[in-house]
Formats: sequence, structure tokens, C-alpha cells
Amino acid sequence: MQTEPSVGSTGGAAADDPSSGTPTPHDPNGVDNRGPREPRPRRATARFMLSHPLHLFSLGFGSGLSPILPGTMGTLFAWASFALFADKLTVIEWGILVVAGFFGGIAVCGFTAKRLGIDDPAPVVWDEIVAFWLVLLMVTPVSFTGQLWAFVLFRFFDMVKPPPIGYFDRRLKGGFGIMFDDLVAAFFTLLVIALWRMAV
Repeated sequence: MQTEPSVGSTGGAAADDPSSGTPTPHDPNGVDNRGPREPRPRRATARFMLSHPLHLFSLGFGSGLSPILPGTMGTLFAWASFALFADKLTVIEWGILVVAGFFGGIAVCGFTAKRLGIDDPAPVVWDEIVAFWLVLLMVTPVSFTGQLWAFVLFRFFDMVKPPPIGYFDRRLKGGFGIMFDDLVAAFFTLLVIALWRMAV
């Protein structure tokens, strides 16, 4: 039979009940010293996206809100937007856009990731968008089939993350980490395409 704690004892349920006023073994002064709890991760929704202009960019203007393969949806958005503006921007202007998109994306993606409470949220797809813009910029002019193969290769490297992409994905944090591993995926995509072109 379990004995009841004597008066003034710190054992039993009263010791674990902050409302009892009894100090606990982990809390000798009756104060919770466990520190602030980590915030619960938030869910990216349309309402969240519209709550701040920067979320529009980081979430790919809604493409990252897809419940299925948001990174792929973001890459498709990059492909469609590149096709839409391909003949409206010069190569230099596209280059400026990609560079500005990368460095701006460090702040933008980091901001949204912090608000969501996740290091690298799947709905944040600005990194895929900028990286695939770079791929398309470097392979153009190319046929639709060539663009399709570029899309498949980029998604392979971004999703599977073979070394060293996976290494950078694990080690680099914050907005820079979000952007950089996709930049490396773009590099390997372009490398494979260049090797293929030399082989044929």
C-alpha cells in the first residue's frame, strides 16, 4: 500500500503540482526554471501568406501551399514565369534578377521560416524558383524537351540531395542554408547537361 506523504514532504503528486505551492526537486524556489518553451510550428496557409508581403515571395505566390510536392510546384511556377517573361527581359536583366533573388531570398526565406518555426519549411519555395531560373537562363536556347530534362534533373538533385547537396542542407541553417543547397542542385543540373552536350 502506498503511504501518504507527511506534512511538509516534497514527494507525491503535490510536489509535481505548481499550484500546490510546494517546491519540487527541479524547482527548489517554487519557480519554473525550465526556460521558455519552443514555439509550436505554424502551418503555412493562404491567410498566413497574405499576412505579410514577404511571405508572398517565399511561398512562391501560393505555389508552395500545394499539399503535394510543394517544391515541385514551386519549380513549375519558376518554369512558367520564365516562359512568360523570357522575351521581355534581356539576359543581363535575368542575371540581375537571379542574383538579387538569391541574396534577397536569404532574408525573405529566413524571415518566413522563423515565423513558421521551422528551419527549412517545405512551403518555402523561393529557393527552387530562383535556382531553376538560373538553370533555364544557362541552358537557353533549348527545346521544350531540353527544358523538361532540366526540370527532371533539377528536381532529382533537389529531392534526393546526393553529396555534397545533402551535406550543405544539413549543416547550413537559416535563410542562407535554404537558398544555398538549391543553388548547388542547380550547379549539378547544369553540370550534367554540359557533360551530355559534350558527349553528343
